[in-house]
Amino acid sequence: MTAIALKMMKNDLWYEAVNASTKLTQGDIILDCPVVRWASTPVELKAGHEVETLRSSIEVISADVIVITQACDLEQDKVANVILCPHISLDKYKEEWEAARRYQGHNPTQKAWQKTCEDIKNGYLWNLSMLNGGNIENLTLTHRVVDFSDVYTLPRTFIESLLQSREQSRLRLCPPYREHLSQAFARFFMRVGLPTGITRTW
Repeated sequence: MTAIALKMMKNDLWYEAVNASTKLTQGDIILDCPVVRWASTPVELKAGHEVETLRSSIEVISADVIVITQACDLEQDKVANVILCPHISLDKYKEEWEAARRYQGHNPTQKAWQKTCEDIKNGYLWNLSMLNGGNIENLTLTHRVVDFSDVYTLPRTFIESLLQSREQSRLRLCPPYREHLSQAFARFFMRVGLPTGITRTW
């Protein structure tokens, strides 16, 4: 077996392809998914108009997302709404990273970029996680960066109807990679910073 074939086989372990009618589960990758988010403009509360203020602050965008809700909850129909996290290609993330570095007055060198990628891959950047690239049954996905800072929810019925209406197969993150992503998601939300550390007596 050639090195290229072995590499492709390892990548295939990350994903499987499922058709549009397959029941939704954890790790499903949905591209160009409509999601609701808060508008980027500051929300100024008007006394007595709380509901109207929030309603006017909502906008709908399209984003590439991955299902975070636990597979067992979806399988047993325990949830009506599904938790989703956005992800972008590594190339797109690099563009944003370079712009942020320049804005901060830093030089975005190749060495710094490689270190950032390693830190994301190894889980050192708490709000980010990396997905491997994959190519299954003509469905291709480049390396992706998942951002836990933004969390979306959508009705399960809406997502399933959307997928069926598109009549397109989709990629699904396989175990244990989906659980690894879920663990990274949990670490981001469970981290605790102490105001005062333990005093060293040794």
